[in-house]
Amino acid sequence: MIIFGASGHGKVILEILESNNDTDIHVWDDAEKPPVWEYPVERPLPAGEPVPGKLVISIGVNATRKKVAERFKDSASFGTAIHADAYLSKRATVGEGTVVMAGVRVNADARIGKHCIVNTCASIDHECVLEDYVHISPNATLSGDVKVGEGTHIGAGATVIQCIKIGKWCTIGAGAVVINDIPDYATAVGSPAKVIKIKNI
Repeated sequence: MIIFGASGHGKVILEILESNNDTDIHVWDDAEKPPVWEYPVERPLPAGEPVPGKLVISIGVNATRKKVAERFKDSASFGTAIHADAYLSKRATVGEGTVVMAGVRVNADARIGKHCIVNTCASIDHECVLEDYVHISPNATLSGDVKVGEGTHIGAGATVIQCIKIGKWCTIGAGAVVINDIPDYATAVGSPAKVIKIKNI
């Protein structure tokens, strides 16, 4: 397994792979960086050259993770990294490139897209849908049948009540309580969560 990104987030993913007894782990980064523990940091292969093994992008910023995924889409196959201490319903689905941290709970018929991050102790309840490049931060809770659009970041400890739709490339602040739908490109904070700005695209 190859992880791309020698950062703090990468350290968490390294330990996920170790929790699953992976022994052939490589770390790549575009920048010259010191080893991560006993793992040397290597430069990635040139664009277009076939990538040996499975690749997981260990970058927490959603837009950057998408750029890297597009860079390697024709030369790499993407793996997943799911911590041995996470619970995933046998009826949930997880897309390629997605990482699931320790303590996560994912319930029946949840659908998690490609290159998502479901961070430490987050809870994803029944029939939730996370589109590609979503990041659910530590201890965030999505109640049943929540829809989260591409690239959205749900902050640490946020709570989303059932049947809410959150648009694409949104930011939901830490500790927010979302009780109404959130439009695309919005930033929402507070309890109850209120939209404080919408990006101009």
